Amino acid sequence: MNSQEHIVMLPFLAHGHLIPFLALAKQLQQRTGYTITIASTKLNIQYLRSSISADSGSKILFAELLFCSSAHDLPPKTESTENLSLDRMIKLLHASQSLEDPLFRLLNDIIDQEGRPPLCIISDLFFGGGNSDEFLLPGFPKSVRFHRSQLHPYLRAADGTDVGSKFMQSQPLHILWLCNSVKEIEPLGLHLLMKYIRLPVWAIGPLLPPAALKSSSSSQASVSRQHSISGKNPGLPLEKFLEWLDLQSPDSMMQLAIGLEGSGKSFIWIVRPPLGFDLNGEFRDEWLPEGFEERMKQSRRGLIVRNWAAQLDILSHKSTGAFLSHCGWKSVLESLSQGVPIVGWPMAAEQAFNSKMLMEEMGVSVELTRGIQSVIEAKEVKRIIESAMDEPRKGEDMRKKAAEVEELMKLAVREEGEEKGSSLKALDDFVRTVLYKRQEQP
Repeated sequence: MNSQEHIVMLPFLAHGHLIPFLALAKQLQQRTGYTITIASTKLNIQYLRSSISADSGSKILFAELLFCSSAHDLPPKTESTENLSLDRMIKLLHASQSLEDPLFRLLNDIIDQEGRPPLCIISDLFFGGGNSDEFLLPGFPKSVRFHRSQLHPYLRAADGTDVGSKFMQSQPLHILWLCNSVKEIEPLGLHLLMKYIRLPVWAIGPLLPPAALKSSSSSQASVSRQHSISGKNPGLPLEKFLEWLDLQSPDSMMQLAIGLEGSGKSFIWIVRPPLGFDLNGEFRDEWLPEGFEERMKQSRRGLIVRNWAAQLDILSHKSTGAFLSHCGWKSVLESLSQGVPIVGWPMAAEQAFNSKMLMEEMGVSVELTRGIQSVIEAKEVKRIIESAMDEPRKGEDMRKKAAEVEELMKLAVREEGEEKGSSLKALDDFVRTVLYKRQEQP
């Protein structure tokens, strides 16, 4: 392959999108030798720079795109969805369209310097392009029915004229799609997507640190060495998490705490202020039952963290038995890559669809509740946790199926001699396709 080729990547302004794009950039650079440029706003570029090892010797470049959040009625220095309310996330989504002009300037600079345009632009989907309680989606089998309660209010209100629909309709056409998924774990979804968009679709995931996808049982230590990829400061040093885990055998917030305590199960709980309060503010003791944190500390049964935690490191530890998640796709991939079943609490975006697939197609999840305004009871928290962790049929079956998915994910990115997993084959096919399309151009 011509190592002088250049690929530009444009991730959406969210940490859950930035890190997979960085992982893809590394894979592409390693497999092709091409120069890869990731373009984003100043603060996101700083975040990405802090996440890549200085001695990697790669040709991954970073380009800052001019962006002023205050010009879009957002707080100063708001350049990602991190800790944003849903209303502000929607504002940021629309504000991100202002990156189009600086992106074109970047492309023109590359053309001036190299004498031709980049080989391709890999763009995030967000840059690209009835009242019945139960309903079908066009193209889905009749057996796959959705309930209105699974959808966020923004989706329920969408009628083609709402701001969200208009935003997606205004996106430019693509020539193909890359998906951070694995062909073997969601064949139906990938088939339906290809049928609907009528474009080639390549599943090239999971886009995770290589150490997280090694088959060796000792890979947890090497995952830990890579925990700094997040670029964030954890609420506790990683060693404290692992030390605590090593001691273990292999109104909504209040109820969740009571249910956790009543379940008798050990847990790590990363807490943030509840909805309606400043998500970046200090967590108050009054949001938990009186004496809860002290009881958990004394019994060594619960570890409560008032900040960010190294999620993948925790999931890769042998003592982690289940993961309570909103079912965002990055978290789903991280959990299943380590064979950890999921207790779902979908809230927004595509999380309801992910949760449904995890439960009904893959059998690796049980749903605690759904939606932002949902009401949960302590006894239901206790029942669901016991179901996922103890119940002979449900719990064991979920763990078995999660382990099977873990193996499929690792096989997809394995390369031994001439043998390559499906995701590596897809990535190579993608590169060959864009090279061929360049040759087709006059």
